[in-house]
Amino acid sequence: MDAEEKIDKAVSWLREADGLLITAGAGMGVDSGLPDFRGAEGFWRAYPALKHHRMSFEDMANPASFSKMPTLAWGFYGHRLALYRKTEPHLGFGILRKWAARMQHGGFVFTSNVDGQFQKAEFDALQVAECHGTIHSLQCTEPCSSDAWPAHGFDPEISEATGRLTNEMPVCPRCGKLARPNILMFGDWGWVEKYSERQTSRLDAWLQAPQRLVVVELGAGKALPTVRRFSERHGPRVIRINPREEAIAPHIGVGIAGGAMEGLQFLDERLHSL
Repeated sequence: MDAEEKIDKAVSWLREADGLLITAGAGMGVDSGLPDFRGAEGFWRAYPALKHHRMSFEDMANPASFSKMPTLAWGFYGHRLALYRKTEPHLGFGILRKWAARMQHGGFVFTSNVDGQFQKAEFDALQVAECHGTIHSLQCTEPCSSDAWPAHGFDPEISEATGRLTNEMPVCPRCGKLARPNILMFGDWGWVEKYSERQTSRLDAWLQAPQRLVVVELGAGKALPTVRRFSERHGPRVIRINPREEAIAPHIGVGIAGGAMEGLQFLDERLHSL
């Protein structure tokens, strides 16, 4: 199937669909200006202070970092929290909302991103499943309970030179121990997952309704294939949009090479060209 045939098939699926499952990986945020952590050099371009410490993304995205080097761990996550709060979602989010709104059963989001960009783009929070949690909630590092709470009152201040948090670190309101983001990290046995599980339960219930489901996958890479595998389980009408790793088995879907916003805008133009 050539590129034009793939586009035609994707457009026909979108026209016929009665439900839209949006699956999104880290590449979804790149067009909004969020950093791409691909490889150590990509990570260090985003966080040059951590190159001095020779810390990788895997080193920082690890619960042990909060006990071994808490100000550096909170420097990394605090910077991300501040960045995500000020980042505006790109135009592709609005296109997805528009597509979902015209379908009988609407849409639902499944994402490995922790940035909260779908909610910021005015997607209904009850229609979003964040399989790795969210940076906008905190939990105890112990944890002393299965509770998480909003990060609203925490405004991180980071030293650009050292990458460390310079203001007071957040603590658990229950026990007073250090708090951390409610995010699933590498080697993480202490993640409070009940909030993510509730979201997944709502998604599972929603998936029972559509008879002509279309899946639009955006920026989901092979390195951590959680989102890609989830998309593929819900074929055979998967539209995979990815700049480098768009390949997908023909009986599951079609692959379109390109960035998230570019691919969505192109498909939207084709949807309205006839």
